Amino acid sequence: MKVIGHLINGALDTGGESTAGSRLQDVTNPSTNTVTGKVALASKATVEEAIAAAQAAYPAWRNLPTAKRVRIMYRLKTLLEQHADTICEHITREHGKVFNDAMGELQRGIENIEYVCSAPEKLKGEHSKNVGPAVDTWSEFQPLGVCAGITPFNFPAMVPLWMWPMAIACGNTFVLKPSESTPSSALFIAELGIEAGIPAGVLNVVNGDKEAVDTLLTDKRVQAISFVGSTPIAEYVYTTATAHGKRVQAFGGAKNHAIVMPDSDLDNTATALMGAAFGSCGERCMAISVAVAVGDECADALVAKLTKQIATLKVGDGMDDQSDMGPLVTPAHLKRVEGFIATGIEEGAELAVDGRGLKIPGFERGNYLGACLFDRVTPEMTIHSREIFGPVLCVMRTGTLQEAMDIIDTHEYGNGTCLFTRDGEAARYFSDNIKVGMVGINVPLPVPVAHHSFGGWKRSLFGDLHAYGPDSVRFYTKRKTITQRWPSSSLREGAQFNFPNSG
Repeated sequence: MKVIGHLINGALDTGGESTAGSRLQDVTNPSTNTVTGKVALASKATVEEAIAAAQAAYPAWRNLPTAKRVRIMYRLKTLLEQHADTICEHITREHGKVFNDAMGELQRGIENIEYVCSAPEKLKGEHSKNVGPAVDTWSEFQPLGVCAGITPFNFPAMVPLWMWPMAIACGNTFVLKPSESTPSSALFIAELGIEAGIPAGVLNVVNGDKEAVDTLLTDKRVQAISFVGSTPIAEYVYTTATAHGKRVQAFGGAKNHAIVMPDSDLDNTATALMGAAFGSCGERCMAISVAVAVGDECADALVAKLTKQIATLKVGDGMDDQSDMGPLVTPAHLKRVEGFIATGIEEGAELAVDGRGLKIPGFERGNYLGACLFDRVTPEMTIHSREIFGPVLCVMRTGTLQEAMDIIDTHEYGNGTCLFTRDGEAARYFSDNIKVGMVGINVPLPVPVAHHSFGGWKRSLFGDLHAYGPDSVRFYTKRKTITQRWPSSSLREGAQFNFPNSG
């Protein structure tokens, strides 16, 4: 059985020095729960080896012209496109999402590579001549050093591509710690990076669990940490890493609401909510998990349309091109989501569609749960307050747009939201006043394109800078401002005791 190891200092280890004696964890296919491989969980010493490789590679890489670093990104983009089927098969067989959803994930990652290729423009700095007599000032953006990324199971290709391509294009070196549940695609993409020309030590991958994470958070050689995962872990990562002097961006959980106005196109709205709620089996931090319908008539019509569409949803193996939705990632997560459903019923919500007990012929041991639809959910219910991270859509009812917005604004999360309406005034008011970081108008998944930045508000983000786009350049660099004077050799000046100014 294959062992999924580490990539350290340009060398892949799948059973050698770094993995020998390692703790091993099963990697399974969620459609069947069969073990497809073993992943080596890095020890503290193995992670320190990767950090040391990154630190040793940093001086030469930092001084390489940006254009030469970016040429590697161009080659990587081509390799990602050439090997897209292999990457997406890794994603589907380890995560469970359907193959065309995996393709969409990879394409978003490739779009980020395309933005990274503009790094020479982003890093060129600023210059002001003659800010004072014979004085020039300029700012430049310098790399931080060794950076690290800790990425989640649900986007094993895209989220790492949010991080390390821009980090190394800016002149940093990098240690990536992917999810131990879905390790293969991130490791394979890193191998393609080496093939594209990334020098030994510039990009390293260590698989592991909390031992690996804590090593990255506390090692003084690591200058910055990027994290995506649940809010409790994001808060832990932020608190621990900042206490050790690191720059941190830690993206946490979400509870994304869609407000449905009575004037909206309900047929298109219901179709949009189907994909936003049940795509990737709801295992997205940008999934719509709550639809807030304004008015009972609107709510009744929306529930009826969703119920009808759910009946046509095809659930099955992710490699079946007829499947709309695959399995959940693990049996433990399936049990957790089913626990939320039971709690919702106990607390008084109406389960309009029950997807529990689903068995797929030929895949009876898989982690399958059909789409679930709750109606008459209220703000205090657990299924509204907590992130379920599964194929469960809750419908709430309010009398006005403002009441719906108040529900969103008082929630602890502020990742994404959207409004379905034909009223431009309502749309403008909503987008201007809602306390959420990413907003869609008739767009159910307002994930920004690569040249904008991704990030939520409130307890969905710990740190000041968002992911990818312009904020990624700011996160992976530090500004240095240089003021320089070359006075004439014939000029002799006396001492100046006043504070310097441009006069």
